[in-house]
Amino acid sequence: MPNKQEENEPKKEVLDLIGGSPKKKRAPQPEPAPAPSRPAPVKKEALDLLSGPKKKAPKPAPSEPAPAPVQAASAAEPAAPAPREEETADGKIINLKPPVSVSELAGMLQAKPFQIIKDLMGMGIFANPNTPLDADAVSAICDLHGYTFAREKREKGGGVKAQQEPVKEPEPVPVVEEPKATLILRTPIVTVMGHVDHGKTSLLDYIRKARVAKGEAGGITQHIGAYTVDYNGSTLTFLDTPGHAIFTEMRARGADVTDIVVLVVAANDGIMPQTREAIAHSKAAGKTIIVAINKCDLPAADPVKTKTGLMEEGLVPTDFGGNVECVEVSALTGDGIDDLLGLLVLQSEVLELQANPKANCRASIIEARVEPGTGSSATAIVESGTIRVGMPFICGPYAGKVRALVNDHGERVKKVGPGMPVEITGFSETPNVGDELVEMENERAAKKLGEERQEELRKQRLAQPRKARMEELLAMMGDGTQKAQLKILLKGDVQGSVEAIKKAILDIQSDKVECIFLSSSAGPISESDVLLASSSDAVILGFNVKVEANAVKLLKREGVQVKLYSIVYELIDQVRDAMLGLLEPETRETIIGHAKVLQVFKLNKGRAAGCMVEDGKILRSCEARVIRDKTPVFDGKMSTLRRFQDEVDEVKAGLECGIRLGDFNEYEAGDVIECYTLEKIQQTL
Repeated sequence: MPNKQEENEPKKEVLDLIGGSPKKKRAPQPEPAPAPSRPAPVKKEALDLLSGPKKKAPKPAPSEPAPAPVQAASAAEPAAPAPREEETADGKIINLKPPVSVSELAGMLQAKPFQIIKDLMGMGIFANPNTPLDADAVSAICDLHGYTFAREKREKGGGVKAQQEPVKEPEPVPVVEEPKATLILRTPIVTVMGHVDHGKTSLLDYIRKARVAKGEAGGITQHIGAYTVDYNGSTLTFLDTPGHAIFTEMRARGADVTDIVVLVVAANDGIMPQTREAIAHSKAAGKTIIVAINKCDLPAADPVKTKTGLMEEGLVPTDFGGNVECVEVSALTGDGIDDLLGLLVLQSEVLELQANPKANCRASIIEARVEPGTGSSATAIVESGTIRVGMPFICGPYAGKVRALVNDHGERVKKVGPGMPVEITGFSETPNVGDELVEMENERAAKKLGEERQEELRKQRLAQPRKARMEELLAMMGDGTQKAQLKILLKGDVQGSVEAIKKAILDIQSDKVECIFLSSSAGPISESDVLLASSSDAVILGFNVKVEANAVKLLKREGVQVKLYSIVYELIDQVRDAMLGLLEPETRETIIGHAKVLQVFKLNKGRAAGCMVEDGKILRSCEARVIRDKTPVFDGKMSTLRRFQDEVDEVKAGLECGIRLGDFNEYEAGDVIECYTLEKIQQTL
């Protein structure tokens, strides 16, 4: 008996240590709670440290101590809010919104953070108390601890979910619906169009007293320029479009944003291909056309012939009873310039061009470029509203904020009204020419809309069906032909020129060579361009750009070829020549004669064939083949051609001769020896 008592005493001490018996005594006394309530959590911690992950320790005595765990849980409720936990018939449900940290999840599960971390390590996740957990990890941990995880739904319009609604682009408001009090007369936009070298830029130079044409390589305009001109108190905005054939799309964009088209036609040349193109663009856009017959000071000028050519294109001058105004001018002497400007001002008054400067700003991108130090910039024409410094905007798939505005005189301005050209700095990426710039409420809305547009473009690219490349390669292999590839990396001064040059190169028709553009963008040639060209065996073409200093050394080391051009048609011609250089010369076979074997002679070294030349002639310097039963049995060089005992170079039809071909000795009577020549001919595209 004494031994049993001694054994019971240590058990009682352990029970006291873990708080077993004292809880039975304190349970019926709730009022003196302030004094013993403080050590209670300490005992619970001691229990946790002793028991480890075992949570079934408080449940061995469910008869009387059942209320005690409930009180302990209620004491721990401030760390894990009770409304998030619901008791159901199936078990406990935890309602929360991931992500949730490890420590927060431990409080909800009435566990310690180190226990949750241990469970996560078993799942291959290494975390700390502050690590956020996603829905999958939370669900797995809840299952381990006997809880059911339920994602809590946010109320409509509450929390961050309310900000996930798609941002809509502001809709343009028609001018006719705006109150007349808000409308003002805006500056008309005049586009100068015509054939190359008909004097478009020279005419505009005289008007604005500048010399742009002399600064252009080759004397032609390589990109669109926008300028404002004051005439008798009225302001006119001019767009100068290139006249070269490859700039068709750029001229089309100029016709889309303009109000009046000035068609420049040289009096000594008359109607040319690009003149017809410009007329077609203007008619398609429904714009008013005023014809400026230039170079009237030349002796060969014939304005009447030019007007007759205009009638053939559907433009009837007022002199001939039509409605198209024609002005005879000279960009060299200035004759007729005032009459032209007066007509433009009068026509703008007739059109009654109006805009609301307080409306939501919209502008059309005329040209885009990348400049060192300032990044991406673009030339735009304001169509409605007023563009200001600091204004957030969306342009195509790219968002931005106006950092600086520069007018056509190179002066920094704070704002620009409708109908005026301006250079804008502040794009996140180089915009596409022809995109519309739209003012947004704030930067966040602009960025959100830009991300949505970029995601939509990405989905469209992924949705495009891929070409059957494998089938094409198999077809090429079956035909014995395969297209040669000219890989090009194109860099230009402005985005419009890059697009025009790329389209012109792709328009080169060829069934044997194809051009592949690895990249085509505006800006100087950089190190990344050189590395891309080196890894792809491509050639770099630069148009009105320079090579960065860091890229020069890399060019020499990588051996990449760079060609720089300042005149566009020289670049196109060089690309065409390069495409021809990729083609191997074709070998053409020409039959010059046949000889029939009549008898075979044995020689000291091999055999020879005694033949009769049936047609043409046999040349010793030519190739020859032995044909037996219409099947070639040998093809090689002729080693011996004799006439009796003499070596000869040629034997004509009707004569006998002795022939020996290389090391061939299997001649038979009745064989035919065919003599032919091989000629290499340069292929064409």
